[in-house]
Parts: sequence; C-alpha cells; structure tokens
Amino acid sequence: MGHDSEQISVLGLGAMGTAIARAWLAAGYQTTVWNRTASRAEPLVAEGAKAAATAAEAVAASDLVIVCLLDDASVGEALADAGLAGKDLVNITTGTPGDARERAEWAAGRGARYLDGGIMAVPPMIGVPESGAYVFYSGSPELFAERRVALSIPAAAKYIGEDAGSAALHDVALLSAMTGMFAGIAHAFALTRGAMSPKEFAPPLIEWLTAMAGGADEMAAHLETGDYTLGVTSDLAMMVQGNRTLLRTAEEQGVGTELLTPFMALMERRLADGHPDEGTAGVVDLLLREP
Repeated sequence: MGHDSEQISVLGLGAMGTAIARAWLAAGYQTTVWNRTASRAEPLVAEGAKAAATAAEAVAASDLVIVCLLDDASVGEALADAGLAGKDLVNITTGTPGDARERAEWAAGRGARYLDGGIMAVPPMIGVPESGAYVFYSGSPELFAERRVALSIPAAAKYIGEDAGSAALHDVALLSAMTGMFAGIAHAFALTRGAMSPKEFAPPLIEWLTAMAGGADEMAAHLETGDYTLGVTSDLAMMVQGNRTLLRTAEEQGVGTELLTPFMALMERRLADGHPDEGTAGVVDLLLREP
C-alpha cells in the first residue's frame, strides 16, 4: 500500500542514508533524495525515488526531512539556503550532545521542529525488523508522536526525552563501552596468538564477556546508592593484586599492555585513596572532571 500523503526527503546518501531511503521506498513512501555527489542518487532513482538538484530543493519537497551527513558542519552547510519554516527536521548525523543542542536551537530559530537521532545499527541492519536495529531520538515530543510510524520503518524508534542532546549521549556512551570491550578482546587475542586457534578461542571469549556484562547492573547499583561495597565479591584490593598477574603474563607472552594499563592505573589510585573493599565504581568518580 502506497503512502501518497507521506513525503519524505533524505539528505545524504552514504551507506546509512541510502539504506534508510531504500527502507522508506520499499514501504511505499514518496521519497526525495539529495547528495552532494549526485551520482549516488542514481540507484535509488531507479527504485522510484526523486532526485533533488539541491539540498534546498529536497527540503522543499517534503515536510519530513531526514539529514544523514558526514558531520554537524556538513548539516549547517547543506541547509544554509533551505527554507525550514514549518518543516520537521530529523537529524541522524553522528555528532556530540552539544552539537545536537546547538542544532536544535538553530532549527527552532528557523521555524522547524527538531529531533536528533543516534543510530544503533550498521547499514545492512536497516529495514530488517528482526535485525534488532534501533534509533534513539530526542527533541520535540510532538514531532516524534506525529511521525513515529514513519520513523519506525527503517529501524525501531526509541524516544528518550526532550533534551536534544540525549540521543547522542546514549549513542556515544554505548559506543564508548563497546570501544573498551573491543580493546579487551584485542588484548585477549594478542595473548593467545600462536598458542591457540583464534576461531577456537572466540566462543569462550564471547561466553565470558556476555556473562561479565551483567557487572554493569552491580556498578549501577553502587553509583545509585553511593555504597560502592554493596554485594562486592571481587574487591579492589584483590583485583589490583590480580592485575599484576595479567601484566606479568602479557610480558611472558611478548604482548604490549597499553590497552590495559590506563584502567589499572585508575584502580590503583582508588585503592591508594583507601577503598580496598569497593568494586570498580570508584573509577567513575576519578574520571569525572571538575566543571
């Protein structure tokens, strides 16, 4: 069933923008697309999209405008001449919470409602309901309520509040945790390199990390209550002692320790401050800089 009344414009046809535009086309939405390099639009035009010659023309074509560009500066540049009054602007360009808040004010000043989005997926997951893809949205609650059906087509839509920076903060916090996890995975593979098959080592590694991920609940409870000793089974004194074995083993295996030592140094600092019975939640306090 077509959505003749539903017109959507997508600005930015990198891998993600293309996947998102394709999902709306497949669902029968009238989709206008624009990209700085115009040839990127050709495959989508062949599938029924309309190509706009300029970003301003793409904005004019629809009341719902999705922006998926390289960075925040590109958004300002692309939309510099666009008439945004009365438009619903949904910015899913990756940026910081500060970028999002500034862009929300900028959009409001030009008469547009604004939502910022953080995409928790890679392009092949878009438009595939069972993939688990979702997008965090924050900003105008009215815009989200009215456009929820359309926004849910490329990926599940999770609204997390009126502060436009909230989606980016969720996105970056999760990606930062992932980065730390990948650092640990890289170190583990380096330790076992040559001693065992990486393919054989991967299943127990995944099983262990999956089991350990529950530690986030314990840390959350510590941070919420302020009691960092609550239910601790491996305390800081024990872990700092254990870290020495991790470092000695790396040395024996001829593996660099630079992925581990920053975290270990913070643990040592917290222990030296007199907190042997805690878990690792105190490291969070050490990371917080005075405003």
